[in-house]
Amino acid sequence: MQFPWGSLLASAFTVTLTLTGCAALEPGADQSVAVDRIVAEALRAARAPAAEQKATLAAAQSAFMQDGKAFNRLRLATLLAAVPPPLRDDARSAELLDPLADASKPGYGRFAALLAGQVSERQRVARELERLAREAERASRERERSDKERDKREEGLRQQLEAVQSIERGILEREEKLRRRPR
Repeated sequence: MQFPWGSLLASAFTVTLTLTGCAALEPGADQSVAVDRIVAEALRAARAPAAEQKATLAAAQSAFMQDGKAFNRLRLATLLAAVPPPLRDDARSAELLDPLADASKPGYGRFAALLAGQVSERQRVARELERLAREAERASRERERSDKERDKREEGLRQQLEAVQSIERGILEREEKLRRRPR
């Protein structure tokens, strides 16, 4: 019995066309594929050496400047959010994401909304850390000032104690002299 390869190929082709057709009918399917490409590029860039990260960012910036469409905007924003400092620029990323972020729109809109939320949270945490660092510095200066004042008070009390002890010794010496003097 001979296997019907033609029939198998036709069936595979039919299934492929059906799946492709379903993906084409699903709203935002092409954007979902594009988002996947953007995420893959961002992951590669985040793990790459600094020189490669700079080159990837420069290419994305150039593409965005030439064609400011949603794909290039989202690509640049994602890269700016994904690379480590000092190349990371959350403020610029948020600015680029703002026009795209819409959780009700599949594809770019939802991903931009998710990423914008993450960037916003990272910015909030960074501001909170800066505030806490300032408070810790202020508390440290206050503690230092308080320690200096305490040291001054202690020194003043020590000097007063020494003066009282000196006076006491003087009194005791006079009393001792008075006792030794013959009457």
